[in-house]
Parts: sequence; structure tokens; C-alpha cells
Amino acid sequence: MNTSAPQQRRIKLSKEKTYNIREARLEDLDQVISINMEALPEHYPRVFWEEHVKRWGKAFLVAEVNGFIVGYIMCRVEWGWGFTKSKLLKKGHVISIAVRKEYRRKGIGRKLMEEAMKALKEVYGAEEVYLEVRVSNKPAISLYEKLGFKIAKRVAAYYLDGEDAYIMVKQL
Repeated sequence: MNTSAPQQRRIKLSKEKTYNIREARLEDLDQVISINMEALPEHYPRVFWEEHVKRWGKAFLVAEVNGFIVGYIMCRVEWGWGFTKSKLLKKGHVISIAVRKEYRRKGIGRKLMEEAMKALKEVYGAEEVYLEVRVSNKPAISLYEKLGFKIAKRVAAYYLDGEDAYIMVKQL
């Protein structure tokens, strides 16, 4: 487990509020899981969340306002065949990202993505990053495209409800 103190980055949210981006801690998981439960239909057992904090903590980040967690991004690192390069390489995988409804469209999701990609590259040596996104999730697809992601392929019936997913990828 990562024993170093989590880094914090203060970012201006509005005239009166700022938010911090920092590494997630095990004690944050109740709030993180709560955000996941309210924002996304896909859920994971607690041990899954704990493993990601322990193994890839530098790329498992939370955004907080006044000590209250308002968003998170959970990533891991895998070895696999590249989407951007035809070779075996280390890839960052964005498993889950969500922001509480009342804090969306304020740049928090974008900043979480940017900081996680930076950690995936600089700390873990990933050469590319990929994620899955519902084909109907136009706001997320737009954000990922603005960050330089490209649609690599469409996966039929990827989600439990039968919806297709795009796999989107970006070279780091």
C-alpha cells in the first residue's frame, strides 16, 4: 500500500469555492461508492475498490469541496496489445469516473481525467490509456474527445442492460 502522503491540488470551482484533487484513501471509499451508486448503473464489490486504492493509488483520485468528496476516478494499469501501437505495452485503464450531479459541468471530471492520465504515464509508465463508455453518453464522449481520445471500436451489448460501448483510447 502507498504510505506516502497524498498530494493535493487546489483548483478554483467558483468565486467562493475551490476543490482539491488528491489521491483516494481507504477511508474515502464510503463516499466514493455512494457517488458510484447514485451516478452509474455499474457497481463493484468493496474489495474491488480497496484493491484499486492499494495497487494503483496514484491514479485513483478524488475531488473534494470542504472535505466532502464530490467526484472520483478509479484507474488501473494492465499489460496488453496496444490500440495506438501494434505491440504489447503497459496501458492505463479508466475503470470508473463520476461526479455528483450538482457538481457536474464545472471542470471537475476533466481535471480528474487529466491528473489520472498524468499519474498513469509518469508514475506507472503507461503508454496509452483507454476506457469504455456507453454509446448514449454524449457528454462523456464529448469530454473524452476534447482530451484527445479516439473511438477505437464499438462493443455490442457491453453493459448488463444490453447497451453498446465504445472503447476510446489515447496515446500518452
